[in-house]
Amino acid sequence: MSRVRGWACAVALVAASLLTNPTTAQAAPAGAGDLTAAVTTRLLDRASATDAGLRSAGADDTRITVTRRDGKAWAFGTAVVVAPAQEGRYPAGWLFVAHRDRSGWQIAFDGEPAFTGLAATAPAPVVSPTEKRVFTSPSPMYAGGDYRTGMRLPFAVGQSWYLTGGPHGWAGSDTPWSSVDLSGGDQRVLAARGGTAYTMCRGWIRVIHDRGYATDYYHLWNSISVNGAGVGEGAYLGDTGTDVTCGGAASGRHVHFALRQNSAYVPIAGHNLGKWVVMSGGATYQGYALHGSAQVNVGGALYNHGALGLTQGVVDANGGGTVNKRSGPGTGYAIVGSVADGATVSVACSANGTTHTGRWGTTSLWNRLTDGTWVTDAYLWTGVSGPVNGWC
Repeated sequence: MSRVRGWACAVALVAASLLTNPTTAQAAPAGAGDLTAAVTTRLLDRASATDAGLRSAGADDTRITVTRRDGKAWAFGTAVVVAPAQEGRYPAGWLFVAHRDRSGWQIAFDGEPAFTGLAATAPAPVVSPTEKRVFTSPSPMYAGGDYRTGMRLPFAVGQSWYLTGGPHGWAGSDTPWSSVDLSGGDQRVLAARGGTAYTMCRGWIRVIHDRGYATDYYHLWNSISVNGAGVGEGAYLGDTGTDVTCGGAASGRHVHFALRQNSAYVPIAGHNLGKWVVMSGGATYQGYALHGSAQVNVGGALYNHGALGLTQGVVDANGGGTVNKRSGPGTGYAIVGSVADGATVSVACSANGTTHTGRWGTTSLWNRLTDGTWVTDAYLWTGVSGPVNGWC
């Protein structure tokens, strides 16, 4: 069914990290006059508060890229702290908007409340109208019981790639476990969903999607150079590789794929990618993925079924081969067919009926499919615990 539980600890960690974000843009002295120096100062403060492993970083460990300016008053770009060249270490990076007034440069990074305000008032040459909509649209609460992403796996639909690393942190052992490692196929890394793309540094692309989500792709070779351009689902971003321009280590070519929501890394477990529900293991890099009842462990191959629509579900017979379809919302109604485990179905609306227990828990919710038949939500993964397309 559609319930996914057990993320309370991860939610608390994400919420705690968001509380460290300043509510207003912070200023560097006007006399300094150097935008790069001002952004560097703010960046090192932000990075040290976010990642204890970066507290010893200095100005030589930063990569500030000013991609757009409007006179001497406004600027936009990316700010990255390079990680040590060690296994399990990863860089930290943000978009920034900067505005200079009499007190100096007012600088805000994405994820800080001040960022939306500066982005909204920045002139169009600095923040485009499309970006203004992306940066200022209301963001849902983290997960909020809704684990739908509308994303495919970050490679071509119809290919199978290896899950070489199960859920782990962006920096390996850190929390939340936001990332997985993927390799194989034709090695071409593609956008998991359409959005607005940025090159954080060579080998590292970030795509900001709808519904508060973003995805990061690291270790890429031949990565595209992009600065706020729109990309469609399946757009080429680069090839799997071992690039560590911004730090860390990679022993074999792969893409380190991470999930973000509301400008912070979030647990990837419980979310659906390419019609697979990613699940954590007992330790970092362990875990598995589920497509219906089919389970693929780390080291196995994931077939990319494409994105699951926001009003669709994947049938999970919980070990059975098929699920009955009925003429109404309950076992008192006639059986009018069946649907195979792993099949994709489209939901028209939902209603309460008889209670059943599936892999994800017990529910009385039934879903009316677009063909007019009904299936219990106990045997359907949709990503939410309630109606996915309203009540009948």
